[in-house]
Amino acid sequence: TVTSGTDTVELGGTWTDAGATATDLSGTVTVVTTGTVDTDTVGSYTVTYTSTDASGNTGTATRTVTVVDTTAPVVTVTSGTDTVELGGTWTDAGATATDLSGTVTVVTTGTVDTDTVGTYTVTYTSTDASGNTGTATRTVTVVDTTGPVFTSNASFTATENQTAIGTVTATDPSGT
Repeated sequence: TVTSGTDTVELGGTWTDAGATATDLSGTVTVVTTGTVDTDTVGSYTVTYTSTDASGNTGTATRTVTVVDTTAPVVTVTSGTDTVELGGTWTDAGATATDLSGTVTVVTTGTVDTDTVGTYTVTYTSTDASGNTGTATRTVTVVDTTGPVFTSNASFTATENQTAIGTVTATDPSGT
């Protein structure tokens, strides 16, 4: 008789063999267990229980243990600059991912237009071999804190009630 036990275990978890018992009319018999379960590797494992009585009669039972991966990779945004001045340069610091199944990669989606004031979202995604997906996001803000610059190639003197005195040009990174 196979004693019931946990037949499914999460990758990296702990599985304890519940064992098996055997009875025989000839008396006491022992159970020999063969097979292993590697909880660090996704897959299906067979544990075999065998008992032989004094007359050489053998009984066998098996337990199938399935190691599954239902845990998504953990994606961590790398510390970086998340605010950039209008017209400036922004460099994505990226992200890293870890997963119990081993090495995983990170895919980055989203763009930041440093020529347009606004808030932008950059998304980092990692998918493991079992199809579990983890994500993290970075919010980047493009700001305009630089005041306009006024320039003129002339000096002006104004008198009372004068309505025009010359040309002054104003420039601003925002274009307005």
